[in-house]
Amino acid sequence: MPVITNIEDLRVLAQKRVPRMFYDYADSGSWTEGTYRANSEDFQKIKLRQRVAVNMENRSTATRMVGVEVKMPVAIAPVGLTGMQSADGEIKAARAAEKFGIPFILSTMSICSIEDVAAHTSRPFWFQLYMMRDRQAMVNMIERTRKAGCDALVLTLDLQVIGQRHKDLKNGLTAPPKPTLSTILNLLTKPRWCLGMAGTRRHSFGNLVGHVKAVSDMKSLAAWTNEQFDPRLSWADVAWVKAQWGGKLILKGIQDVEDAKLAVLSGADAIVVSNHGGRQLDGAQSSVEALPAIVEAVGDQIEVWMDGGIRSGQDVLKAWALGARGTLIGRAMVYGLGAMGEAGVTKALQILHKELDITMAFCGHTDLQKVDKAILLPGTFPTAHS
Repeated sequence: MPVITNIEDLRVLAQKRVPRMFYDYADSGSWTEGTYRANSEDFQKIKLRQRVAVNMENRSTATRMVGVEVKMPVAIAPVGLTGMQSADGEIKAARAAEKFGIPFILSTMSICSIEDVAAHTSRPFWFQLYMMRDRQAMVNMIERTRKAGCDALVLTLDLQVIGQRHKDLKNGLTAPPKPTLSTILNLLTKPRWCLGMAGTRRHSFGNLVGHVKAVSDMKSLAAWTNEQFDPRLSWADVAWVKAQWGGKLILKGIQDVEDAKLAVLSGADAIVVSNHGGRQLDGAQSSVEALPAIVEAVGDQIEVWMDGGIRSGQDVLKAWALGARGTLIGRAMVYGLGAMGEAGVTKALQILHKELDITMAFCGHTDLQKVDKAILLPGTFPTAHS
């Protein structure tokens, strides 16, 4: 086993252990992948101010996200097909998050169902919902979320139409997957993954198959999902979801100040500045570049979080310094899961936390709540007016 020191080490190991079509599904962006790359590259442009001769004892990275106490301002983002990175992947990631003390968000397009995750965890998790044409299916899913004890709903707004990821087309990633000679040969090189999948019954979209009218298997699911993502999504639909749910509502996919203001008017509890990990609109701003203007516009009225490009605890600290009161990690979790299962997710969280903690200390702080953009070198970070 190689020595794992950072998230990149986990990525390299995951690439070796996960079948190409599923690894590429998670680790890709739309079209040129320009926005996907910018999400992480723009973090690297931001420079930190080192301070010395400061008492660095008794440090705390703790905070709250929509009232929930968290060990650090990080939640695991909703990632579709997580259960194909490693057998029962959503359960493994949820357990790791619970033990570590951060929130886990289950995707609508997960392999393990809401009920599966609830049965294997003891603390409430959050559920992510897409707007579907079939409103009764959504009502049923919201009710299942409530019965599972979830204490927040995350409504994703930026998937009314689906962006094209070239790698998925080239790898034949469909539901169900279409085996080709190359994919079969690739599977033969992943014995650990194959053995894990042979030991679980969870191979389809657990939140949908058997729960949605006319969806009884993967083939019928493909036809249903192709018709269901609703391009007519409006703020009236957001209000409808809020009324159906009645609990904490987080809106994910905000990139524009005007949309952020409308999100505040909708009564949401938090917004996530996000470009869907660069998987939707290629050529859009990186999340961290879009963040400051949105924080300036609405940060005193609603919790502003961000996701996209976070590969280190330093990135978490930079996002916090720019006003994000929470961050979401998708790929960093996926790399850990694909590399080493639940232990890999735990390792990813440990890496992020240690980097966050030590960097905060080097910047002269022991309490995350007192960190602001003064830790950043002027001229190296995006501003609301840049």
